[in-house]
Amino acid sequence: MGVFAVVLLAGCNVGPKYSRPAVAVPDGFKEGLPAAYRGAPPGTWQPAQPQDAALKGKWWEVFGEPELNWLEERLDVNNQNIAVSFQNFMAARAQVEIARAGYYPTVSVNPGVTSTGGGSAAVASAGATSSGIAVSNVFSIPIEASWAPDLWDRVRNTVRAFQYAAQVSAADLENERLTEQGALAAFYFQLRGQDALQDVYDHTIVADKQALEYTRAQALTGVGPEQAVAQAEVTLANADAAGIGVATNRAIYEHAIATLIGQPASAFAMPVKVLATPPPPIPVGIPSQLLQRRPDIAAAERTMAQANALIGVQKAAYYPSLNLVASGGLQSSNLGTLFSLPALFWSLGASLSETIFDGGLRGATVDQYVAQYKADVAAYRQTVLTAFQQVEDDVATLRIVSQQIDRQAVAVKAAQRYLDISMAQYQTGLGPYLNVITAQTILLGDQQTLVTLRVSEMTAAVQLVQALGGGWDVAKLPEPSDVTSKEAARQAASTRP
Repeated sequence: MGVFAVVLLAGCNVGPKYSRPAVAVPDGFKEGLPAAYRGAPPGTWQPAQPQDAALKGKWWEVFGEPELNWLEERLDVNNQNIAVSFQNFMAARAQVEIARAGYYPTVSVNPGVTSTGGGSAAVASAGATSSGIAVSNVFSIPIEASWAPDLWDRVRNTVRAFQYAAQVSAADLENERLTEQGALAAFYFQLRGQDALQDVYDHTIVADKQALEYTRAQALTGVGPEQAVAQAEVTLANADAAGIGVATNRAIYEHAIATLIGQPASAFAMPVKVLATPPPPIPVGIPSQLLQRRPDIAAAERTMAQANALIGVQKAAYYPSLNLVASGGLQSSNLGTLFSLPALFWSLGASLSETIFDGGLRGATVDQYVAQYKADVAAYRQTVLTAFQQVEDDVATLRIVSQQIDRQAVAVKAAQRYLDISMAQYQTGLGPYLNVITAQTILLGDQQTLVTLRVSEMTAAVQLVQALGGGWDVAKLPEPSDVTSKEAARQAASTRP
């Protein structure tokens, strides 16, 4: 009766009940509030309104770049880092099935035949051959089955832990996808920035060549000094050398894009196109939405759930385990009677085991998993804090850089005017050519700074989209039951090439 009483208790969960830990969530993003833009000059970047708007799945389309859209579609299919994360997710699903096998009995069969023989002393008890040797045969088909009922939900908690681990893997897959998508968009705008920088150098080189031709003409007529010619030659050579160097970074970004979309760098090329895209207004929303939007937060939360389930697995070791064993089959010394009723045999048994002393092993093991759970709670809260910080950083960067761009554009216009005045003074003999060189240097530096700021603005916009989760939502995370569904596994597998 004691065994049956224990069986009746099967399904009692001795592990702690899981609930998501609370985190401090502010009412709004400081950098996204209207006060941050009060008094800002026209053209300053601002978040999209209304604030509760949300990004869509194909977030890169907000930039209005058809070529970027095409590249992102290729990345989702051909990126090998995404493929690795996808296969890790499929492996995590398989681990759930491995854990679920613990619900069921193990059955084995071991058919065999045994022949034994002996000398003349055995003739009286066995058949004898013509040589006086006694031989006996035993044919058997034994079947054995054993089953350990899931007392105290040890198996159930193990299955739950692997289900939550599969959810973590699914969130990691989405985080990897978002990371690769963001890297592609950032490389795309950096490459376009290099094209814009090359355009600046091309125009500078054309202007420097014209200036050199003019100084040479002045020197030939005796109006201008040879010193001005030498200075113009140095200025042109420096600009030409710097312009050639732009190709290095452009090639590196182009190669990086090729790798992201799964193509050999040697077989991929991007046409030249000057960066002209302004950053779009991006809906920031409210901080609490990040808990639903970001896959890394979802992964951290599911990791806590997994750690909580593992505590239950370890606590089950405090309680007795029951093992039911059944064996049976057929056995006969004559093959012709092997499948008859007299050849049938069977046995049933049950055993109950409980550890009386283990030197504190179980307690220490539970303490280890409790500590791991608490560490995962801290990691979850840190992930949330980091998410808030990243959004604030990127919104502030966009706001401030957009104002810098506005002022830098004014500086470029002033530098161009300074160059025009210096050149006019030189041409009329009112100023030295050194003033022209100084003005050329200032203009080129200001133009370079303006391009750099525009690239920083676009990459900050990409980073903000990433910080907001890129249009992902926790509702897209598979439920624990989904990761064990054969149909869901088949559909997931069909999404990869």
